[in-house]
Amino acid sequence: MTILSILRETGTHERRAAASVDTVKKFCALGLKVQIETGAGVRAGISDEEFKQAGAEIKRTAAECLEGSLILLSVDAPPAAVIETLPAGMMLVGMFAPHHNRERLRRMAEKHHVVFAMELMPRISRAQSMDVLSSQANLAGYRAVIEAFAAHGKAAPMMMTAAGTVAPANALVLGAGVAGLQAIATARRLGAVVSAFDVRPAVKEQVESLGAKFVEVPSEETRHAETAAGYAREMSEEYRRKQARLIHDTLKKMDIVITTALIPGKPAPVLITGAMVQDMKPGSVIVDLAAGSGGNCPLSQPDEVVVVHGVIIIGHTNLPSRVAADATSLYARNLYNFVATFFNRESLLAVNFEDELVKGTLLTHKGQLVHPQFK
Repeated sequence: MTILSILRETGTHERRAAASVDTVKKFCALGLKVQIETGAGVRAGISDEEFKQAGAEIKRTAAECLEGSLILLSVDAPPAAVIETLPAGMMLVGMFAPHHNRERLRRMAEKHHVVFAMELMPRISRAQSMDVLSSQANLAGYRAVIEAFAAHGKAAPMMMTAAGTVAPANALVLGAGVAGLQAIATARRLGAVVSAFDVRPAVKEQVESLGAKFVEVPSEETRHAETAAGYAREMSEEYRRKQARLIHDTLKKMDIVITTALIPGKPAPVLITGAMVQDMKPGSVIVDLAAGSGGNCPLSQPDEVVVVHGVIIIGHTNLPSRVAADATSLYARNLYNFVATFFNRESLLAVNFEDELVKGTLLTHKGQLVHPQFK
């Protein structure tokens, strides 16, 4: 019987778990034995007893949990100390941030671990139920708006009272990917007047369908602003100058700003400069979803809330973890949907290394870094 393990996440800001009660039941039904380190689900609102009732065995320590295990599911890359304790040849599935964890990947390759990075999942229709970036970014966009209005001293919707009228808040979302679109939808549901900017004109219809105004830089260059994977490309210097002027003028009217622009493997593009912040309204709020990658605003500080020129800048790097129960449920389901493809109808491990989902996510195999982006 194949043994699958889940350890307690050790990251300071990590509250998610790599399994839910639902996925434990599904793995057990698949014929696997599930071992979970005690306390692994506590910060996501799942008790050891709930995991036990779902069919898992609860282990007191990480070492006991890993005993006899062939597969380890995780949220983040295991710490270096834990990697040294993992049995050689173990299969690891999680979000490994390969651009930032080269040394850990090298060590896992040396130990002949078979490592799959879920954030590299190909953007194809067959993989939609395994797309961790989308499931987690969706919650990040939602939580960003909640954090912004919690920090701001203004109500979101228009309110008409006997004492007078409260004007609605103005919100701007920079980047209309999964996180940005959810931020737009959430801010609109709260009653804010929302504008959104993106270099990709293809998202204009999506933005406007959510009730937001699309802010754009007229340019022929935007025709080629999207990669085959759906990400925004880096734009020319001339385009960036026009973009900066437009954003600068727009920011002056805003109460809430959510920035979501990321380029995989590269520092986040700077969208809001210090000079722009200085011209914003005192008390306005920026939530920088790219704070962990250098920031769309260079004044943001990872995992800190700072006030600069009277503007509140929030740099939480793990917003999905601040909605840990739902983030765990979705992430665990993404993991199950992928790992279930490793097994045949007799519940025997039979990974097809020619499958495009496997090839797209496989980082290390047979003692080597094998992914074309990192080998």
